[in-house]
Amino acid sequence: MASIEDLQKKIQELERELKEERSKGGAMRTKIAQMSSEVVDSNPYSRLMALKRMGIVDNYEKIRDFTVAVVGVGGVGSVTAEMLTRCGIGKLLLFDYDKVELANMNRLFFQPHQAGMSKVEAAERTLKEINPDVEFEVYNYNITTVDNFNHFMDKIRKGGLKKDTTVDLVLSCVDNFEARMTINTACNEIGQTWIESGVSENAVSGHIQFIIPGETSCFACAPPLVVATNTDEKTLKREGVCAASLPTTMAIVAGFLVQNTLKYLLKFGDVTYYLGYNALQDFFPTMAMKPNPQCDDNHCKRQQKIFQQREASKPKEEVKEKVEEAIVHDDEWGIELVSETTDEELKQAQGDMPTLTKGVTVAYTKPAPTRDDNAAQVEDSGESLEDLMKKMQSI
Repeated sequence: MASIEDLQKKIQELERELKEERSKGGAMRTKIAQMSSEVVDSNPYSRLMALKRMGIVDNYEKIRDFTVAVVGVGGVGSVTAEMLTRCGIGKLLLFDYDKVELANMNRLFFQPHQAGMSKVEAAERTLKEINPDVEFEVYNYNITTVDNFNHFMDKIRKGGLKKDTTVDLVLSCVDNFEARMTINTACNEIGQTWIESGVSENAVSGHIQFIIPGETSCFACAPPLVVATNTDEKTLKREGVCAASLPTTMAIVAGFLVQNTLKYLLKFGDVTYYLGYNALQDFFPTMAMKPNPQCDDNHCKRQQKIFQQREASKPKEEVKEKVEEAIVHDDEWGIELVSETTDEELKQAQGDMPTLTKGVTVAYTKPAPTRDDNAAQVEDSGESLEDLMKKMQSI
């Protein structure tokens, strides 16, 4: 049996080894931070380098000038925050009021030892290890309460990288309609562009929606049925089932969200107005929705008027009407081909045109059946086959 002195020596030795490991880790983090701060093509820690090398953007370093607010650091929000951190975003504002639980270990960066911590605090600690260049502000509160809503609005207005500047984009990664409507109200009042995201209760479908107040449909313009009918959303939830339980769907939706965030901030490609995802059929519907003039949100209707006035004040471009020249044969007789088929006859000949998904065109349609009015018509005399055969024999 070891003596007390031997145990004390062993403990001291273990403590010394632990200090050495910590010092090595600190030195490594310092080295990573120094490398990360040097934004050059030869630096392996530079973010978004491929966008420049492939000629998609001219200045990928500009990502450091932007501020993004992520509301909800759950299944989608945690992955979104991590992707933006790895991309080198300038500043992240994180909002959430939940604590880390062991059930959250399906998220990409939450760790068992963080159980009991607030999600925003745990996220900040992990994200700082990933990229120390990013500036973080974390707020552990519920945005739907009156006092917290006012503070939330103030941070959107004045939480940018530069003092008293607005954030560049708000990302909604919440899991309930009350929080979505709160974000919608705040962004409509401020005129703040934002992207809403969500995952269905069955965990295999999701979507993102790009919202520009006054220009596109807001979340209140075409609300989900549960909101429009004032149904308690708690009735949708099944006991023991969490929509955020499938990390693959969370990561896919977060990828769509961050990809369109980068396109919006760095000005490349087309930002989708709405993109859905159905894992069961691998279906990705897209569409654009205009704002509803009868929207229940008064701030949305006010933003619609502002947008219409702004569009009306823009100089109108003159559209020159294209005149199609008739095809004339290049010969001395001047023969001209003119179609004698009317538009209605052409439509009938083409047959019915099917309703197609955007991006699909018809190469051929089955002609509609035509009727020759000059064709001989055979009338039924009502006689039996035997009587007709007898007539033929007597001829």
